[in-house]
Amino acid sequence: MGKVYKKVELVGTSEEGLEAAIQTALARAQKTLRHLDWFEVKEIRGTVGEGGVKEYQVVLEVGFRLEE
Repeated sequence: MGKVYKKVELVGTSEEGLEAAIQTALARAQKTLRHLDWFEVKEIRGTVGEGGVKEYQVVLEVGFRLEE
């Protein structure tokens, strides 16, 4: 039998970079969602300060497998 997934949209942020923003979102999701199997980056944006990039923001869709 095939698997069924539910998708949830998350926004991860970081002052360090895009990968850190993704990791922040996934780490938080793993605290409350079981069977988290994949993610897809939907949007990338950020905020600008005096010295350049202040914060990175990454919009993700994450998929988690529904239990039988």
